[in-house]
Amino acid sequence: MYIKNPKEIEKKSMDIIEEVMDGLDYDEREKKIVKRMIHTTGDLEYRNIVEFRNGFVDAAIDLIKKESLIYSDTKMVNAGINKKIVYDMHCELVYFIDNQDVLDMSIKNKTTRSSASIDKAATFGVDIYVIGNAPTAVFRMLELIEAGKIKPKLIIAVPVGFVGAAECKEALRNLDTDIPMVTTVGNKGGSNVAASIVNALLYMVSDR
Repeated sequence: MYIKNPKEIEKKSMDIIEEVMDGLDYDEREKKIVKRMIHTTGDLEYRNIVEFRNGFVDAAIDLIKKESLIYSDTKMVNAGINKKIVYDMHCELVYFIDNQDVLDMSIKNKTTRSSASIDKAATFGVDIYVIGNAPTAVFRMLELIEAGKIKPKLIIAVPVGFVGAAECKEALRNLDTDIPMVTTVGNKGGSNVAASIVNALLYMVSDR
């Protein structure tokens, strides 16, 4: 016998995850986000490596209710976000990684498309930056913040990998800023993780 109902499967999964969440330094809403990250990855280590800064959850919920423009660094992040709730909240999702002008810019500047995408996002008045894949996107975002060219209203930065992933997130946490943000410590993260954070916030707003 096995559970077939998708809602029952999710509930059982969350109950199992809840058993290992006691004693951690998260409030109830932060814990919901971390549980969603664990549920998405099957990796219980996430309960120890997520850092929230500057009233992240309150700021995120407020921005979603204000019909914000949400940028994601990859098509995979965009694909993983619950579109129905996004559209119900009248928010907009954008990504530029496949755009020809972004490819041209990356070749011209001898950088990654993810980095060039941040430059394009900067011209769109993006409210929420969601980065789940490329450390170079976070590094470029940091450069633009420090140059005073952008000030995101919210940052979700969980790029994955062994080259620059831990370092870019550490640099972001060390930035002297009041920008609300969430990051993972170390090399773990990914597009699916980034999408799970956005979805956890959307479910809070929609009372799912």
